[in-house]
Order: sequence, then C-alpha cells, then structure tokens
Amino acid sequence: MCVLAHVFEAAGLATVSLISVRPVAERLLPPRALYGEFPLGRPLGKPGDAAFQHDVLRRAFALLERPSGPVLEDHPEVIESNDSPLACALPPRHDASLPGAVDEARALRGAYDRTLAARGVTSVGRAIDADAVPDALDALHRIAEGADWQEAGLVADPVSVAHDIRSYYEEVAIALADGPPAGGQTEAWFYEQTAAGRTLLAARAAMHAAGAPFPLWFYMARATR
Repeated sequence: MCVLAHVFEAAGLATVSLISVRPVAERLLPPRALYGEFPLGRPLGKPGDAAFQHDVLRRAFALLERPSGPVLEDHPEVIESNDSPLACALPPRHDASLPGAVDEARALRGAYDRTLAARGVTSVGRAIDADAVPDALDALHRIAEGADWQEAGLVADPVSVAHDIRSYYEEVAIALADGPPAGGQTEAWFYEQTAAGRTLLAARAAMHAAGAPFPLWFYMARATR
C-alpha cells in the first residue's frame, strides 16, 4: 500500500494509508499515513464499533489537510491481540470412517450456511467453494499421511485451497461465537482446536519435508504458524 500511495500521488491523487506495521511505513515513507497498533487484519480497530471506526477514519482523512510529507501519525489507542482460542463448540464425530477433518467440515456446513444467509456474501471461492472443502481436507489428510502432494487430489494450488478452507472455518465461527472475536482468536481456534487446522499444518509440514517449492507450502498458513 505504501508503494501504491507513491504511484497514485505521482499521478495527482492525494492518498492516506492505514498502516498496521509501523516499520514498513518508516522505511517506505508514504505521503500520509496513520498507524494503528491494532491486531493485523483490523485496520479500523474494533469490529462492530462504528464510533471507533469513524474516529480512525476521521483522523486518517484529516491528514489530507497536510500538503507536504511524508506524514506518519499514530492513533492514540492501542488494541492488544488476544491469542486465546475462540470459544466455539465443535460437533461430535458422525462418521468415524472418515478422516476427522472431513467429518468435521461436513458437520459444520449448517453453520456456514447460516452465516452465508445472514451476510449474503462469502470469502470462500478463491479456488474451491464450500461444497469442495471436505474433499480438499481429504486431500490434505492424504498429504499429511505421506501421499505426493501433486497427486493427492488438490484441485488448485495449495495456498489458494488453504485460504478457502480457513475462510470457511472463519465464517463458521461467526455463526458459533457469541459476538465478534478479538484479534487472533479465530486463528487460534482454527489451528489449535479444529481437526481441519491441525490437518492443514500437518500437510504443510509434510510438503516442506518432501521438498515442495517454498511458496507452495510456506504460505498455506501464516508465518507465525
């Protein structure tokens, strides 16, 4: 975003950047930037808090009154990440003949559908749709068990498939949780408490050990994982 800001400014468009990682802005020096020490992925700070989000935007747009830069200012409030797993009840096993992640994903389909009906949009679909999530997890299970990742049945690149699986579970969490999760909680729940998260990490490790190209295994999960 910082680099794009320079491109837009050179074309005559004034820009303001919302910054989540301050050292990046300090190094790339966008013309005008507001840094918020908020959990990654939450540039406006607090989900569902319109007053707080408006405050972030007000402070950001106020930087447009500064004709010269670079300008880098900090939002005064710090929001700490909460890395404790989200409290979401997972369904009991239904079909013990299936890999746990496959059985789990099938059982959670109702929660996904409720979220989709309520929101009207989904972030699942970059590579696979919701119907294909169980099959994708079956392929990842086979990879984790030692199958060649190129022959295990993945219908798209592993990074895109992993993105859609995580999105499916994140939207399931919206239906299962009592309210908006704190930053980091959904990620911790997915990787630490769901069979799908554990399967994805195991397949990622197996691909690494098998010598798969770095981008194809590393970016299946966040670097912190």
